Amino acid sequence: MEADSATPIPSDKEFQLFQQLIQEKLGIFLPAQKKALLSNRLWKRLLACQVKGFGDYYRLIQSPQGKGELSIALELITTNETYFFREQKHFDYLQEEILPKLRPGNTFRVWSAASSTGEEPYSIAMVLKDRCQSDWELLCSDVNRTVVEQAKVGIYPDMRVKNIPPEYLRRFCRKGVGPQQGNVRVTAELRNVVQFFTLNLHEPFPDLGKFDLVFLRNVLIYFENENKAKILERIAEKLNPGGILFVGHSESLHGLSTRFTPVKPAIYRLSGR
Repeated sequence: MEADSATPIPSDKEFQLFQQLIQEKLGIFLPAQKKALLSNRLWKRLLACQVKGFGDYYRLIQSPQGKGELSIALELITTNETYFFREQKHFDYLQEEILPKLRPGNTFRVWSAASSTGEEPYSIAMVLKDRCQSDWELLCSDVNRTVVEQAKVGIYPDMRVKNIPPEYLRRFCRKGVGPQQGNVRVTAELRNVVQFFTLNLHEPFPDLGKFDLVFLRNVLIYFENENKAKILERIAEKLNPGGILFVGHSESLHGLSTRFTPVKPAIYRLSGR
């Protein structure tokens, strides 16, 4: 997307400052071709803060009084493209290969580690509600506090739920009426069992316990290899022996970690040291 003609454009030097800041705070590398994206995401904040350009805005968010604005800027830059039942083969594998083999009496623990606005977690929850015969727990995290709050509410435009299987749409979603006409809300039955919280993959993880399955899809592409390897090592430490990791179909762990063995495209099993 090209920046609007009225949108201020950062100079190369200013863009490099934002590159360094984003990498320091989030571990995400923003390549030079993303200058227009940076401009489009942030230019309204320049207006709101009444600063003249990106240099002044950078100095503001680096100042003690700009701490709150820094959080806003980082959230705006974070990409959140997602939809229900994205990459269907992962959900097929969950239903056909993982769930039928669960041992009775154990709680099946899943972590959606880049949960965005909630479409992925609620897709997982629908499958678990429908197919999982064991107790289960689903934790969901994202670095962006705003999208985490959106996910908790669980309201989506009609066009965003088109990939939900009809039976699941009937069981787990409710059509909006009145002011909410044109929207769909995930039922309280699902919202109440999905745990959302903020987490920065670039920083040490809190004590979350061990998981049997981790969804880490379409997020590693935003990191350079050194940070990818660190994130994968931390993920490995959170998986039970033989645990499964799903990544995006455009992503590969080749050359990044020896902790995982490929099972199928974009599906890996923790193999141990």
